[in-house]
Amino acid sequence: MNPELPHPVPSPCINVCEMDAATGLCRGCLRTIDEIVAWGAAGDDYKRAVWNEIRRREAAIDWG
Repeated sequence: MNPELPHPVPSPCINVCEMDAATGLCRGCLRTIDEIVAWGAAGDDYKRAVWNEIRRREAAIDWG
């Protein structure tokens, strides 16, 4: 499934809510705290942009 396409856009939250101090990203969904806070009131365009960022982060981050 491509979460960027459906309406409404699904949340990337997987209930693993732990912020990584080094990256500033949630270890579960790879969002910043600002993205997490804004999600509930955001429109689909914003949510799709966040999903695109998550995909980019997945490819770039080495959690070690």
